[in-house]
Amino acid sequence: MSDNQLEKGLRLDKWLWHARFMKSRSLSTRFCQLGKVGINGNIVSKSHYVVRLFDVLTFQKGNDVRIIKILKLGDRRGSAPDAQLLYEDLSPPSHVKKDSEPDNNMGKRDLGSGRPTKTERRAIDRLMAKDDQWKSEQ
Repeated sequence: MSDNQLEKGLRLDKWLWHARFMKSRSLSTRFCQLGKVGINGNIVSKSHYVVRLFDVLTFQKGNDVRIIKILKLGDRRGSAPDAQLLYEDLSPPSHVKKDSEPDNNMGKRDLGSGRPTKTERRAIDRLMAKDDQWKSEQ
């Protein structure tokens, strides 16, 4: 690479959009302005910050922390395979849940917390009906 390419840079929000980390340029700008991106260990809150080759970006996307090394600047927003050539992902591998894995915590809650479930409500109704039965006999 020539020295001219190393000195050249691109706006942070534009690069995030080119690399397809954000759906739109305005979302990318807002993401940067909220101070959610770190560049080479420093938090940046300016969307017009100029990124250069081999800068390391750190940001949170969903539940994952992404660590990205810029390999190319890019001149347009291309397809997803083209966008993946712009960076190297240095993030540690995370456990990705497969769609086929059932969520074992689905519908479970601590006993006695919150509103009663349908089954618990019917049990309470049966108990209350028995209680009414005792009152009428007295």
